Amino acid sequence: MKTNDFIKATAKILVIEDDASISELICMNLEAAGYKTTAIMDGDAAEAFLRQTGREEIALALVDVMLPGKDGFSLMEDLQKAEIPVIYLTAKDDVISKVHGLKAGAEDYIVKPFEVLELLVRMEKVLKRTGRARTRIQVRDVIIDLKEHSVTKGGEKVSLKPMEYELLVTLASSKNVAFSREELLNRIWGCDYMGETRTVDVHIGQLRKKLDFYDVIRTISKTGYRLEDLD
Repeated sequence: MKTNDFIKATAKILVIEDDASISELICMNLEAAGYKTTAIMDGDAAEAFLRQTGREEIALALVDVMLPGKDGFSLMEDLQKAEIPVIYLTAKDDVISKVHGLKAGAEDYIVKPFEVLELLVRMEKVLKRTGRARTRIQVRDVIIDLKEHSVTKGGEKVSLKPMEYELLVTLASSKNVAFSREELLNRIWGCDYMGETRTVDVHIGQLRKKLDFYDVIRTISKTGYRLEDLD
């Protein structure tokens, strides 16, 4: 299967997690951020799914290690045959388990509990590294073309300054997730930036004006901003 076959507007994520509440929380947050999800609750069911639908366009698998039936480490061979990159999400925080998971072929290893924003950022990096990242993001009538670095609204091109574009991509890539001003400064302007957090406010104001996103980019009291797209 060619990597380009995975480049879709919406990436599909396989969530293999036996704790129903954690699985539901992960899927809810990923879908709010713009991904599609398929949840599986045990290792044997995951193995069967991969054998039956290995050609399905799964961009990434989030896998718990301690599963009923076939454990997460043992599933790696099946996932590799299906050409699906893996991030382990597990409570096993010992170095031996982490090294084992990474040497087996996992792209990343995240220890529970974790922040949703951290998960989204790490997923984004893996999807980019493996050539499976989304090439377009749509928010209402605004389309962000990540390959062309262009933005259109209602089919008309919108001129954005470089930092405005990066800010929009950051917010739109993690829809419905709140970012603090400090997080946005670090991600976009860099940790060495010496200016004020008001820089973020100014750029948010420009995005709202240019894209008519007054009710899309929300101000979160005492935190920062969130791009809301619940359609």
